[in-house]
Amino acid sequence: MKKLLHLSFNILPIKNFSTKNNIKSNFYIKTKNIKMKIFSNLLKKNQLKETKNNIFYNDTKSYFQQLGKPVWSSRNYEKFSDEGYIKNVITYKCISMIAKNSSTVPFILYEKTGNKKEVIKNHKLLNLLKRPNPMQNKFEFFESLYSFKLIAGNSYMKAIFSQNEEYFSNPKELFILRPDRMTVIAGSNGLPMGYKYKVNNSTKNFYVNSITGKSEILHLKNFNPTDDWYGLSPIESAAYSIDQHNEAGQWNQAMLQNGARPSGALIVKSENGNSFLTEEQFDRLKNQLDKEFSGSDNAGKPLLLEGGLEWKEMSLSPRDMDFLNIKNSSARDIALAFGVPAQLLGIPGDNTYNNMAEARLSLWEQTIIPFIENIIDALNSWLVPMFGDGLELGYDKDAISPLALRRDNLWNRIGNADFLSEDEKREILGLDKKR
Repeated sequence: MKKLLHLSFNILPIKNFSTKNNIKSNFYIKTKNIKMKIFSNLLKKNQLKETKNNIFYNDTKSYFQQLGKPVWSSRNYEKFSDEGYIKNVITYKCISMIAKNSSTVPFILYEKTGNKKEVIKNHKLLNLLKRPNPMQNKFEFFESLYSFKLIAGNSYMKAIFSQNEEYFSNPKELFILRPDRMTVIAGSNGLPMGYKYKVNNSTKNFYVNSITGKSEILHLKNFNPTDDWYGLSPIESAAYSIDQHNEAGQWNQAMLQNGARPSGALIVKSENGNSFLTEEQFDRLKNQLDKEFSGSDNAGKPLLLEGGLEWKEMSLSPRDMDFLNIKNSSARDIALAFGVPAQLLGIPGDNTYNNMAEARLSLWEQTIIPFIENIIDALNSWLVPMFGDGLELGYDKDAISPLALRRDNLWNRIGNADFLSEDEKREILGLDKKR
């Protein structure tokens, strides 16, 4: 007979096996007309109790375990920030790329008179956006605003008013509030009654005018098909891929740190019918494996066996796991959820665009520009009216360098259009008619 000892890093008999869900493992083996159910506590010190359901294959006693159910990260802001943004380099790079590039776009303020719009160079609103509060400049402020919206699906901006000013008029400072500290107070008419902001034991309520909808708080949120009050985070859509990417990284780290540590089973062959190791033999074998064949210092050291012992590898090799392809596939899915071309992230095997310039142009046109326009539209509805009527906030497309290629092509096509007059060409390009 042969005896199988399952060894997992510390060469101890397995008493309990659990997945991340703490699901108790039940194992089933079927052969011909025999079916047996094996629990993970069958192995104990030196005794193996044989039951009617034991199965022997070529005089070798074997125990197998099925894969458990997948365990995914929970859907909350803390997990989104930790597992998604902090611990995953692809998600961090996508959010950072979108937020930082969006923050560099300069704002333009227009004064509307009839059908005409005139650019205003100096205004209290522009000064406020350049320095929203004493702790942040424009770039830091809007990077935080955009990043929170990408991580949580929600961003909150608070306006601070002077005591001498009329309420909801000429705010002096703007602040970004963390979305995990904010709670929407639901109303019965489809509008929120207010917002509750809680830090430790301190709570502050900000109410919304039920008629005008005016509030000190601007709530920016992504579309969410299953929630009336909170936006959907892109991290939630990419959560499975983020988990897979993180697990692949942890697996790779464990492989590097414990590459020489045995992960498999020792099969004990016995000729005299004794299928057990003595206590002394078991301890000696365990100590020998721990000291001489485990750890990074012993990487690649051959395993020396004697007395009829046979080593059987139980773990999957990187080739079996298709490690690199799984990691790259997860990275592409994450980039897809955020609308970032995988080519810009250095992910191999995905050259959708002919060159990097086209990839950057796609990022701006399909992701960043719609993102910015959504924020500006919200500011035109909430912040700009606080400074008076007839004002409109925009942004300078000509200052966005990745769009220069598309802009040059447009100018060349319009310039070569002989069937258009000069005034028509200027109108198409957004310029005033020649006087």
